[in-house]
Amino acid sequence: MPFINIKTNQPVPKEKQEAIKSGLGKAITTLAGKSETWLMVGIEPEYVLYFQGTDAPAAMVSVSVYGNSSPSSYDKLTGQISNLLNNELNIPENRIYVSYSGTPDWGWNGGNF
Repeated sequence: MPFINIKTNQPVPKEKQEAIKSGLGKAITTLAGKSETWLMVGIEPEYVLYFQGTDAPAAMVSVSVYGNSSPSSYDKLTGQISNLLNNELNIPENRIYVSYSGTPDWGWNGGNF
């Protein structure tokens, strides 16, 4: 039940959205028990976003998961997300933040797990 939301100040054409969605579907398997089957992805292109005082290409990525994972798994996923956004949107990896939040409660289909 992960949700990955990407806010970037860059335009994201449809073909790039598809590539990012597919890349995240593969990357999420880094976290134990997570797969593309339950992954939800949000992409907010052309978001007003400043980092280090400039509007140069940047991204803020939020990863929400049901439960938690190990710090080493999160570290590996951060690398994969950063690489993906660098390859698809030419955002330098040092201009990408990735935050993680885990929750013991997650609702779906009118109830909670």
